[in-house]
Amino acid sequence: MSTAQAPARPAPNKKISIYKGDPGMWSWVAHRVSGVAIFFFLFVHVLDTSLVTVSPETYNAVIDSYKTPIVGLLEVGLVALVLFHALNGLRIVAIDFWSKGAKYQRQMLWAVLAIWVVVFAAATARLLFLLFQHI
Repeated sequence: MSTAQAPARPAPNKKISIYKGDPGMWSWVAHRVSGVAIFFFLFVHVLDTSLVTVSPETYNAVIDSYKTPIVGLLEVGLVALVLFHALNGLRIVAIDFWSKGAKYQRQMLWAVLAIWVVVFAAATARLLFLLFQHI
């Protein structure tokens, strides 16, 4: 018989998680979510653009339905997703191919977020100006 004891089990009410809320983990999640959202946008975009070959009248009706404030706000969201995905993708490339990338990955994340805020604020101002100009 072995005198070794079994590993202690955590208390039933204690949650165990491998995710600790690290910013790198959240950037990983945001990168995947933004990529999937962009994929679905592109899928819908290809479908609605292909309507022009089936029926130009239907295509025009669909395009006219996009000229609403709600779709304008969705465009702002799309810009946010594409901008973050692109900037974070450059950060990932730097981490993978720069010898000091892993060491500075957290600082690069904060730089990406700072650049994202500045560029997204400018893009949002322009998009909202155009949106409200046509209402």
